[in-house]
Amino acid sequence: RFSGTFVGNAESTSPPPAATSPPAVAAATLPAVPTIPVVPTIVGVPNTVAEGVLNPNEVKPPASGTRKARVLYDYEAADSTELALLADEMITVYSLPGMDPDWLIGERGNQKGKVPVTYLELLS
Repeated sequence: RFSGTFVGNAESTSPPPAATSPPAVAAATLPAVPTIPVVPTIVGVPNTVAEGVLNPNEVKPPASGTRKARVLYDYEAADSTELALLADEMITVYSLPGMDPDWLIGERGNQKGKVPVTYLELLS
């Protein structure tokens, strides 16, 4: 048998020591501290890129830094943020700050979307 101080013992009739449970009044009197949500942003880039969600229609090509690229292989877009590619076509590509280095933004006419770098031969 265990001693009468064992917590699970039904024979124990003594209440737990007062020092183990803080008074309910103390929690109610603590001042409320307001919290401010922190959203990472990159100056000049829409928040959608900084948050990891790219909407290609919201991004604009940089004033400099666009390049031509020849597509090496066909690529089927996985979702609406990506651009489907056909082998041997020419597209314009550029990168954005904070973007995954394995991807670029590709443009073909009025179509725009992410494209994998490994499917491209970068020119000029």
